[in-house]
Amino acid sequence: MTAQSTQTVATEATAPQHGAEVIVPLNRLKASPKNARKTPHSPATIEAFAASIKAKGVLQPPVVEIERNGEGVPTGNYLVTIGEGRRQGLRLLAKRKAIKRTHPVRCIVDAENDAHEISLDENMTREAMHPADQFEAFQRLAEEKGYGAEEIGARFGVSAHVVRQRLRLGAAAPELMAAYRAGALALDQLMAFCVSEDQDRQRQVFEQLGEYRPVHAIRRAMTEAKVRADDRRAVFVGVEAYEAAGGTVLRDLFTEDGGGWLEDPALLDRMVSDKLTGLADEARQREGWKWAEAASEYAEVSALGRVYPVEVVRSEADAAQIAGLSEEYDALVSGLDGQEVLPDAVDARLEEIDAALQAFGPEFDYTPEVKARAGVMVLLGHDGLARFERGLVRAEDAVEDRRPDPEAPEDWSEEAEREGEAPPALEAEADEGLAPLSERLVIDLTAHRTMGLRDAVQADDTLALMVVVHALALQVFYPAWGTWTPLQLRLSIAGLDRLAPGVGDSPAGRRVADRLEGWGARLPEQPRDLWDVLATLPPSELLDLMACCAGVGLYAVRDPHDRKPDALAHAETLATVAGLDMTGTWTATAASYFSRVSKARVLEAVTEATSPEEAGRIAGFKKGDMAEAAERLVEGKGWLPSVLRTIPAVDPDAPEPDGEAMPPPSEDDAYRFAAE
Repeated sequence: MTAQSTQTVATEATAPQHGAEVIVPLNRLKASPKNARKTPHSPATIEAFAASIKAKGVLQPPVVEIERNGEGVPTGNYLVTIGEGRRQGLRLLAKRKAIKRTHPVRCIVDAENDAHEISLDENMTREAMHPADQFEAFQRLAEEKGYGAEEIGARFGVSAHVVRQRLRLGAAAPELMAAYRAGALALDQLMAFCVSEDQDRQRQVFEQLGEYRPVHAIRRAMTEAKVRADDRRAVFVGVEAYEAAGGTVLRDLFTEDGGGWLEDPALLDRMVSDKLTGLADEARQREGWKWAEAASEYAEVSALGRVYPVEVVRSEADAAQIAGLSEEYDALVSGLDGQEVLPDAVDARLEEIDAALQAFGPEFDYTPEVKARAGVMVLLGHDGLARFERGLVRAEDAVEDRRPDPEAPEDWSEEAEREGEAPPALEAEADEGLAPLSERLVIDLTAHRTMGLRDAVQADDTLALMVVVHALALQVFYPAWGTWTPLQLRLSIAGLDRLAPGVGDSPAGRRVADRLEGWGARLPEQPRDLWDVLATLPPSELLDLMACCAGVGLYAVRDPHDRKPDALAHAETLATVAGLDMTGTWTATAASYFSRVSKARVLEAVTEATSPEEAGRIAGFKKGDMAEAAERLVEGKGWLPSVLRTIPAVDPDAPEPDGEAMPPPSEDDAYRFAAE
């Protein structure tokens, strides 16, 4: 026997036997090439192993095989057949200096079984714990050990947020947990029930819904008496302020954005009202209005008259200073050449200039006389921000500044003039040298003068434009003077908020209001001065003002009690010419459409926006759930009901389509939605 053979036998005699428990330094443990698991453990799994080992040690010793060299001699290293995840967790702790590289690890030697087979056996013949057991186990740790979410997460290598989710699920009503274990509830359904910790409410909703339990229906039923955290009221008040006032918030632990619901709507509404009232009072005291109120809806604003701000007259010194500061500001900005970071000196100077310009006040403002008879309303906008509507005039505060005709008799009424009646001629006194013209002669002469005006206006298109704009502007911006114009052009302005609450606060409604406010600020306060202002405007601005006024007078509401099919047909043509696209100002939601139409209409919308398959999936839903599901399905698809669609313009150069042309819409088509 050679010396080398003698050494091999001696080493074999001292090698650990099958089933032996050995203590192996961590740096002597190696991954086994025979491990059946070829896909490596995820970083999250290794983190979980490391956290568990740090808190409790290695609970289950790895099974190892003795590593041998090419000649069969043990190398002193061990190959981990079962427990590679634990080895990786230990290595992660060593990397983080939590343990030494030579940390002793208790292992079990397997010298008889095939390493590959037992590795496969280990991964196949085990069953993961049911999630319900895990949820309840976490809940037990919290109750019996007093561990918080952070402590539990640290001991098991998961985030505190995940622990909070599992604790909430572990606290579900026993009936729900039993249904989950039995497979009658899916995990997402259980999470929907657990948005609230109220077990009584969970049981109530569970029984009410019966076998029909879509996730959105569960979530809606669990939160139906609450206000979403992204509701405009919550945005306006602020969730923190609401909580500081004693309100409670139900947090949604199972969504990425971590949203929730405010559980005291009455408190929230009271805080909204109080905040709006406070803002109104501040505006009245700061700006000097006669009155100020909080408004609950835009219809309260549209029911009042309105005056607009006028340009503030500056002294020559102030105007020169403002111009100088503005020029300096522009020069500094233009000299930056698009630099993202401003030099400190430049930034400081820009702030000084801005503060100095702000000190001069706005370019347009209301006169003290207007503020003495007008007020301001503050209401909550659709975006959760306060809207200040200034210059509102109550009926009792309206000023009738009409200059009477000095030649009209005192007993002649203004109503008669508005009906087109001429004032009666004054009877001649016997001793007067010049008797007044007879009524018949005045009519004759002014008829000739009217024809002369017609001829003059027809011959001058700019003057004609000014006449039309003057008549429209009087009716839009000076309603008390609206009929005092020689042009027999009557503009009817109908409010829409009473027909569709909130339409004035829609994107299109705000754009219309902004244009009116912009022009209202440029026009004179007194209607008698309107001619002089219009005379200074170029035709392009006259057209812009005319468009502003004409747009306000449009009315295309399909009212079954006020049938005007010809007007509606012209409105459809106008929409085509304008290329009207309602997707920019209206969106189909459960509240705006789906909850207000039949189930067949809902399915029709989903089919058109998505596919018949998607419509089929919600066909069996109850009406409320179908409406909510439809809202999610059509979101972002740009779908519109046919009554809001615009017929595209026909290209005269396009080839004619095959087959019969589509007939024009009938009067019945215009009103087919009225019965829905």
